[in-house]
Amino acid sequence: MSKTIQSEIKFNIELDENRVPEKLTWTAQDGGVELEEAKAIMLSIWDGKAQETLRIDLWTKEMQVDEMKLFFHQTLVAMADTFQRATADEKMADTMKDFCDYFAEKLELKK
Repeated sequence: MSKTIQSEIKFNIELDENRVPEKLTWTAQDGGVELEEAKAIMLSIWDGKAQETLRIDLWTKEMQVDEMKLFFHQTLVAMADTFQRATADEKMADTMKDFCDYFAEKLELKK
């Protein structure tokens, strides 16, 4: 019988009086991360019973629009890579990457 291993990732969110995030930190002890600051978090969770995605999207007041554009672009590129690894559907992954290039071009993220 094999022994299972558990790992934990924690997010701490400090809110202002209007419940707007002021500070985000995260900890992943297995990865050597302890109360690392972040300006934004996008978390997707698959609910298999309901067959739907649950999302948590948070960003601090300090997150600049230009940073958000980069964050979205890098997240889209990562999603295309993950899609390819998870499904082995190279054609659709390439289509997603083409969109990422288009996205970056329209936002003038790449020089």
